[in-house]
Amino acid sequence: MPYPLGTELKTKYPNDFKRVLKAWGIVDHIVAVGDDKLSLTGAFIEAEAPDMLTLHMLKGTRAGLQDLSSVLLSTSAAKALFGNTDPMGKVVKINNAMDAKVTGVYEDLPHSTEFHEVKFFAPWDLYVSANPWIKEQGWANNFIRTWAELQPNVDVDKLSAKIKDIKLKNITNNKEQLAFNFQIFLHPMSKWHLYSEFDKQGNNTGGLIQYVWLFSIIGGFVLLLACINFMNLSTARSEKRAKEVGIRKAVGSLRGQLIGQFFSESFLVVMLAFVIALGLVTIFINWFNDLADKQMTILWNNPFFWLFSLGFILITGLLAGSYPAMYLSGFQPIKVLKGTFRVGRLAAIPRQVLVVVQFAVSVTLIIGTIIVYRQIQYAKNRPVGYTRDGLIDVHMSVDDFYTKFDVLRQGLKNSGVVYKQRSRRAGLRSCGRIMAVLIGRVKTLRYRQTLAR
Repeated sequence: MPYPLGTELKTKYPNDFKRVLKAWGIVDHIVAVGDDKLSLTGAFIEAEAPDMLTLHMLKGTRAGLQDLSSVLLSTSAAKALFGNTDPMGKVVKINNAMDAKVTGVYEDLPHSTEFHEVKFFAPWDLYVSANPWIKEQGWANNFIRTWAELQPNVDVDKLSAKIKDIKLKNITNNKEQLAFNFQIFLHPMSKWHLYSEFDKQGNNTGGLIQYVWLFSIIGGFVLLLACINFMNLSTARSEKRAKEVGIRKAVGSLRGQLIGQFFSESFLVVMLAFVIALGLVTIFINWFNDLADKQMTILWNNPFFWLFSLGFILITGLLAGSYPAMYLSGFQPIKVLKGTFRVGRLAAIPRQVLVVVQFAVSVTLIIGTIIVYRQIQYAKNRPVGYTRDGLIDVHMSVDDFYTKFDVLRQGLKNSGVVYKQRSRRAGLRSCGRIMAVLIGRVKTLRYRQTLAR
């Protein structure tokens, strides 16, 4: 967003906005304590941000960013920088340019938030003091993030309509900018992750929610296959259970009671499957999280989880037990007890239809799996124009690297792990990356080309 936007929203719409904060992008920075230097993801924000984000402070308070030269560290960052020493009051140097005193330590943010990688928060004014060019930026330059917290009971859509032309009103003398017809709108934090894609008119076109629906549909089809399989197995044993049904009806059982019995059997199987599934998830969830780089957990103490699970069990039990209950409870006791009962040709048609549907869904899923697997293999193995074996990519997080290229190059060569290195300085300055070849991994590689991105 433009630099003046935050001030404009706070001064002109005080009844709509509770807080409006400016923030520098969440990127990597070099944080040093003495000679120890780490690359940590951090954000420069205004002092009210810890309250907005409701940080759980373990040491210090959320007001720790009121001081210009201050910093809040996450628990893991404090441990990495200071070990077991108390970090409160200690000084760190950020990007070799800004000194900041540790005024608080907050609990690491969970993996389920967009801020889970943020290891420190520092004052916005500290960043501006080291980069005075920011104050000179006007409405034409979109380069910072703007976070807003609304007053209670404010309608998001109505407020978006109210502020949509705020930028156009402030660039009336810039014909080049006016041609873009900028519109500003509010995007709730609850939609950041799943609804993050927009068209040129600012309309939301989805995002990762498409994958949620895709996996949900696939899961639904897999569950449908299991239900069909249960139906087929139940009806395939119809002749063996025919005598049971006949005897029960002969002693006075009503069809509704038999239907209830078959449904209870279905629910019992579904409940047992649910318990086994929970056990398997509990056993393998840590392995899955390592594989998928996630931190998924079972919400044992969440009532909505159990309500949703109960609803899932009921729907699955009804779906799986509906056809067997109606079919088996319809047997005539006289024919069954006389031994003249035979499953008719037409009675097998529903089961044949279910088998066809089952195989059609299975084949579709198998074909889809093969296609996706081959696409992934192609993406991994397709020619990229150079040999990637033995290459490392060093990200230049600090501007000081750009003037120290020769020192870095010589240091890598002297380390003994690099035997050849080429990098165009123009490419290095533009993207801040360097390629090197490792002796230990590839001894015969002749390095002919470096990708300048």
